[in-house]
Amino acid sequence: MIGRRRFIAASASGLLLGGCDRLNNSPGFRDVLRSAEKLNMASQRLISPRDALAREYGEADLSPIFRSNGTRVPGTAEYTRHMAEQFANWRLTVDGLVARPLSIPIQTLRSLPHRTQITRHDCVEGWSAIGKWHGVPLSRILDHAGLSTRAKYIVFHCADRFGDKPYYESIDLVDAFHPQTILAWGMNGHLLPVPNGAPLRLRVERQLGYKHAKYVERIEAVDSLSRVAGGKGGYWEDNVDYEWYAGI
Repeated sequence: MIGRRRFIAASASGLLLGGCDRLNNSPGFRDVLRSAEKLNMASQRLISPRDALAREYGEADLSPIFRSNGTRVPGTAEYTRHMAEQFANWRLTVDGLVARPLSIPIQTLRSLPHRTQITRHDCVEGWSAIGKWHGVPLSRILDHAGLSTRAKYIVFHCADRFGDKPYYESIDLVDAFHPQTILAWGMNGHLLPVPNGAPLRLRVERQLGYKHAKYVERIEAVDSLSRVAGGKGGYWEDNVDYEWYAGI
């Protein structure tokens, strides 16, 4: 039987490759997909404990090559400068609905107690790979910032751009406080490579790969996604009608 991860990836790839297909261009068909997304989210949250872990693997399972999805190198002048400085001056901003806005140097993030996990990345393009990630739990950062009771979503603003549109993604608080949701600064025992999101990327292990935002430079707590960019919760959600909730 085909696994749900494979089914979602294959289905989404078909929609992307068939961009001229009349169904994919039909508002009614997209409404059906969005209703299925809500059902998927509701059913997963109903049958699975909020802290249920994605499968973790052993060192022997690591993929020899971990492909880069999306942007390989952000082309902005600012990111180019950060690369030349080996990210010595990179800082993570945490703001929005928090009591204590933060500006955290990457060196500080790397020095905090961290989690290491070996997990499988499932890309919407149809491939998967197993990698070893090192990073600080997102919950630790949010707790330190003092998340407001009004906050419902966490938005990740990234350094990469698609034309004039900045890349972003978002998750709700259930996934934000999940024990495997980390801000990863390392991969396979080394600092994160640029194609894989250096110096900082999100790992939200119970969702498909496009939710794992790379090049994260700002985290914003919000009460609604409607006022962020195109209002659907992410770059691909705004522009290609990907599902906002990509649970696996």
